[in-house]
Amino acid sequence: METTSLWQPRHVQSIELVALAERFGTPLYVYDAERIIEQYRRFVGAFDPTLSVAVKFACKALPSLAVIELLHQCGAGVDAVSIEEVELAFRAGVPPSEICFTPNCVSFDEIRAGVERGVVVNIDDLSMLERFGHYYGGRVGCGIRINPHIVAGGNPHIQVGHIDSKFGISILQVRHLLRIVESYGIRVIGLHMHTGSDIYDAEVFVRAAEVLFDLAEHFPALEYIDLGSGFKVPYKPDDTATDIAEFGQVMSRAFGQFCHRTGRSLKLWFEPGKFLVSEAGYLLVQVNVVKQTVSSLFAGVNSGMNHLLRPMLYDAYHHVVNVSNPTGKPRIYSVVGYICETDTFAWDRPIAEIREGDFLCIMNAGAYGYAMSSNYNARVRPAEVLVWQGQPLLIRRRETVEDLVRTQRTLSEALAATPTPLEDASLPARGKPMV
Repeated sequence: METTSLWQPRHVQSIELVALAERFGTPLYVYDAERIIEQYRRFVGAFDPTLSVAVKFACKALPSLAVIELLHQCGAGVDAVSIEEVELAFRAGVPPSEICFTPNCVSFDEIRAGVERGVVVNIDDLSMLERFGHYYGGRVGCGIRINPHIVAGGNPHIQVGHIDSKFGISILQVRHLLRIVESYGIRVIGLHMHTGSDIYDAEVFVRAAEVLFDLAEHFPALEYIDLGSGFKVPYKPDDTATDIAEFGQVMSRAFGQFCHRTGRSLKLWFEPGKFLVSEAGYLLVQVNVVKQTVSSLFAGVNSGMNHLLRPMLYDAYHHVVNVSNPTGKPRIYSVVGYICETDTFAWDRPIAEIREGDFLCIMNAGAYGYAMSSNYNARVRPAEVLVWQGQPLLIRRRETVEDLVRTQRTLSEALAATPTPLEDASLPARGKPMV
């Protein structure tokens, strides 16, 4: 990516962001394929090459067929949390042996669907594990997701390893877990954990890993240990981030010692999502109005929390740059959206002077941007472009109003389509109340 500085982007590879906005329209998600590949290689290269380390891309961060395929070509598998994500992975060309399926609070039918598709299933609930054992016995191997009771991560909404979390089987329930495994002869092939997101201390992962290392002795058929992800990426200038090189050294040493101590050569899995794609993504928007009030100066844009929810959901910081007027004199703006809510991308932020019609770039939009988007206010979702070897590729077209109504029926259409007419189902005369 070519930039005037890390936090003042003007180009993606050799293409101006303004040119992309003008060609494809806004709002527009843009992803830099080179940056995604760089992050993947950086992650894999951080570990001891003598260890068997596998990356499973957490596609919930960016459920794009093109991005899943790109990362698979690099060597990554997929971490899926729904049977629909499993299907996305298949359609992107990922074989079942490289898909890890870790659902939460789903029906047993969804678990069975994953087994039937041949993917590796991680179970995170004792009752579901018992049903799994009753149905499959030892014929099908599975992984177990453990809750290590370690509080880690940034916003409380993304801390998932504490005692009150809905995720995983509590470390305090191990005796019950072992009874179920023994009673049904369940073949446990993996141990999994994930403590949260925005973690930059390698020791947090080591502490959690030691929990799984201790449990490993109970499972002779074990093939992998899955440490999830949660690596911190920088969202603002001078922000803290996980030192992946240091993390790789620390974790390689801990895992290598475990394998040597136990005489077992297990695989070490990770499930990065944000780390791989966050910094590679940009949301381009256009300014509809610059509005001065008695207390604030607003830049109202043609997007909103329906396209990027993180600032409103997590109070997350996303750096905003005026790519139409990058050398303009900075003023203090609040960048707000067009949704009928107080949807705000940035509060009281110094940004180069914004004029109506300017294009703004919202950075770090590659993870949980489009993935969490919606049609709130009946707004359509944006297009997505992947810049691959200097060429912009349209990987998802912009939605239309026709997309919004395709799965709906009017009341009249629903009545007409009902096989057995309902009694008194005629519509009331216009303007008269239905009683």
